[in-house]
Amino acid sequence: MDGYAIISVGGKQYRVHEGQRLLVDRLGTPEGTTFTPNVLLLGGNGKPDLRPEAGLVTARVVGHVRGDKIRIGKYRPKSGYRRHTGFRASLSQIEIESIGAKKTAPKKAEEEKPKAAAKPKPKAKAAAKPKAPARKPAAKKKTEETDGA
Repeated sequence: MDGYAIISVGGKQYRVHEGQRLLVDRLGTPEGTTFTPNVLLLGGNGKPDLRPEAGLVTARVVGHVRGDKIRIGKYRPKSGYRRHTGFRASLSQIEIESIGAKKTAPKKAEEEKPKAAAKPKPKAKAAAKPKAPARKPAAKKKTEETDGA
């Protein structure tokens, strides 16, 4: 085995290597995007490294799926008590793209160059929509004061 890492995703820890696909609890990131999970340990090439900044793990969300159906049945004898319910976990399938390679820093620099070239576009304001007139403040409710008799 080349190298491995222990990562933390969704409060759980997984031992992963490059190219591995695994199911984790549903992530908030959309499908096809890459993210960097928390790295707890890097190992496989000599002594394990406990410094998360020493290596970077990048993972890609392949898709969002649902787990197998789990059926739950409760039964109490001699009383006619029966309850049935079920459960399907919402999961995300991720693929580990790289371990120990800092690939995200060059990508950010490359992405900034096209943005800088795109900025000097001439700004032609089309007929701006007229703003709606400001609303008047709500009328205060009149309360009837009664004299204490």
